[in-house]
Amino acid sequence: MKGINETIPSIGLLVLRLGTGGLLLYGHGLGKFMTFSKSAATFADPIGLGPVTSFALVVLAEFFCSIAIMLGLGIRLAAIPIVIFAVVAVFVQHAADPFGKKELALLYMVPALTLTLTGAGRFSLDRLIGSGRKSGK
Repeated sequence: MKGINETIPSIGLLVLRLGTGGLLLYGHGLGKFMTFSKSAATFADPIGLGPVTSFALVVLAEFFCSIAIMLGLGIRLAAIPIVIFAVVAVFVQHAADPFGKKELALLYMVPALTLTLTGAGRFSLDRLIGSGRKSGK
């Protein structure tokens, strides 16, 4: 019974990782990555870093970190930029907007925060790499 008790939560984390990372990558990150040179100069600058730097940080979170989340690679570090960009979106960029404008960022922030706290689970590159180190490979 112990195997099932360990497997089911890891399957849940896998679904969470693939769903969150895949939706963020496909719905937001890929488009921004593909149009970086065209879009960066006109991007919002909600925290005063400049539009290009702000856009680069969002692309890092939405494109690169979402891929890492799907793979379960450096999951806690990969989820933190997503939490940060969501917090900035909700509480800075869309602070005066109605809840509907904030909701999408919150819907990405919650699973990213969850993954930051829980880790990737058994079915991840983090676990595979960790297992290799433990066995001396």
